[in-house]
Amino acid sequence: MPYTSRLRNFPADHFQNRELGILAFNRRVLAQAQDERMPLLERLRFLCIVSSNLDEFFEIRVAGLKEHMRVRASGGSIDGLSAEESLASISAAAHDLVTAQYQLFNEVLLPALASEGIRFWRRSKWTEAQREWIRSYFWREVAPVLTPIGLDPFHPFPRVLNKSLNFAVELEGKDAFGRNSGAAIVQAPRILPRIIRLPDEVADAAHGFVFLSSVLHAFVCELFTGMTVLGCYQFRITRNSDLWVDEEEVTNLRATLQGELSQRHFGDAVRLEVADNCSPVMAQFLLEQFGLQERDLYRVHGPVNLVRLMQVPDWVDRPDLKFTPLLPGLPKNLGKMKSIFDTIRQGDILLHHPYQSFTPVIDLLQQAAKDPKVLAIKMTVYRTGTDSELMESLIRAAQNGKEVTVVLELMARFDEEANIGWANRLEEVGAHVVYGVVGYKVHAKAILIVRREEGGLSRYAHLGTGNYHPRTARLYTDFGLLTNNEEITHDVSEVFKQLTGLGKALTLKHVLQAPFTLQTSIIDAIRREAEAARAGKPARIIAKMNALLEPQTIEALYEASQAGVNIDLVVRGVCALRPGVAGLSGNIRVRSVIGRFLEHHRIFYFLASGKELVYLSSADWMDRNFFRRIELAFPILDPKLKKRVITEGLRFYLRDNQLSWMMDEQGKYQRKHPHRSREFSAQNTLLQSLSKGEIT
Repeated sequence: MPYTSRLRNFPADHFQNRELGILAFNRRVLAQAQDERMPLLERLRFLCIVSSNLDEFFEIRVAGLKEHMRVRASGGSIDGLSAEESLASISAAAHDLVTAQYQLFNEVLLPALASEGIRFWRRSKWTEAQREWIRSYFWREVAPVLTPIGLDPFHPFPRVLNKSLNFAVELEGKDAFGRNSGAAIVQAPRILPRIIRLPDEVADAAHGFVFLSSVLHAFVCELFTGMTVLGCYQFRITRNSDLWVDEEEVTNLRATLQGELSQRHFGDAVRLEVADNCSPVMAQFLLEQFGLQERDLYRVHGPVNLVRLMQVPDWVDRPDLKFTPLLPGLPKNLGKMKSIFDTIRQGDILLHHPYQSFTPVIDLLQQAAKDPKVLAIKMTVYRTGTDSELMESLIRAAQNGKEVTVVLELMARFDEEANIGWANRLEEVGAHVVYGVVGYKVHAKAILIVRREEGGLSRYAHLGTGNYHPRTARLYTDFGLLTNNEEITHDVSEVFKQLTGLGKALTLKHVLQAPFTLQTSIIDAIRREAEAARAGKPARIIAKMNALLEPQTIEALYEASQAGVNIDLVVRGVCALRPGVAGLSGNIRVRSVIGRFLEHHRIFYFLASGKELVYLSSADWMDRNFFRRIELAFPILDPKLKKRVITEGLRFYLRDNQLSWMMDEQGKYQRKHPHRSREFSAQNTLLQSLSKGEIT
């Protein structure tokens, strides 16, 4: 690629391990499930989030390390560990995390839920009425779609789908054909629910549930007539799910990607989860079948897939056991005019999600789709979901004769299929669909609208830190800017020209763009603060992001710290920088905020001799964002809005002593506590100040 990280050989002890940092983040998420101050059903949800995160961690990060070893690739991580050393450390930390998860689930959450009338009935506790209903359910709904597979030379071990529920059955005796293989596999089709709600008449609780795994365990013997079932063990295999497409070789990216998607379920195995009662012989047999080692085996006391419990809070009508719903607010000026274009012309509008509604972004596209003055709409799409009002508006706009251009990232991990579907629908109505630039993911979040107005054509833009996904806009913290500023919208227009056409990258007036100017501009801004500090002037850097990994940027921060710059970093997830190291990073503090909402906005603040430069961005400070993605960082020019970003997005988080964790030089995190200061939560404060109030 023409743009790659210009790495030097920095000392390995300057950096933390990326994979261990991801696991440490999930420890902090698990702490939310452990926190008795949290509503009970939300604690269950946090437990499920940890499992979901671990699934992706194994599918992508662990899979990548195993592939690194398989091809004998040279080099290791920036902290100096080889792939083999990283895998060994990961295994120990991940096993500890999973043990803590299931201990919390069994010893704390299940009893607490039961005390609230939410029961997950184990087989040993079924009443006779429950057993009869479950038996009937098994024969009516489950048995007809099962295909038990006996293992013998004519029936080899079946292909097992990624993250599917399966059962290994140990048998004794001969079947109708005189076969005695001693083992069989029963695969649970994905159409079957993993959690079954019991009807009120047999639930024996306000809300009664049984796991599909319990149902199959109870009646699996009836699938093997005349044979003795010696053991039945649920298991789940996690596979490499990272798609690889040589974009420079393919002639049709969409068609090639569609072919690859079908194989995602059958990538190389990376993790085996089994029930804790699985016999050593069967566990070893399964490891051999999937080419895994003992360290890849995770024995769990309970369902092998806790993610499926995520739906339970939605099934249970107990508002007292959940977060109180919120009604997002709106900036006051947005409620005064019917035309959103008139409102934006009067001044930039800053939206702080989820505390403020995502509706203005939807309204922008809906109005543009039917406004006869609108000539063209351009938009980048990374993640938007399978059901999107925004995409429907683009389709209507194209049907209404607007010039619609969508730069749609087909390689957005785990959203590839949804994005292919939108590409098909958009092209059917005549929209221009562009898949970005070969070798780079388009991760920028931008909308550009061209409108004919008195005096000529005018441009409007939306720029954001988060995806155009209305559902996650209610769960993730993000900023969005609606602007009619001529210089900003000109920059955005130039970016779209690059993405859809050919030509040299022009210098933009305000917007920083990866892979061209973003990383170098950030490092230059850091170095200017260092120069100010050396000259005895005030110097300050505050940055908030999801991840901090890029070595050059970290080294620049170290140099600034040594120069005397006061630096605060709010990094939700993995951070490779080591804060508080004497002589290296003594002036740097790193904190992570984990709460009800997923912290997602990226904000970069530099004192800049009192000018206070503030950028919002779609990019974290990572190699991939700086050098292998198309990203934007845009300044907040309006003084009032700049003050809002500094206060709401940065200073509130530096004050937080409820949801904040401080990182030490070894990568360990300690939760902050009020001590003598008053309790302060950034998220709760923003809920109270920006939302319309809580719905009771």
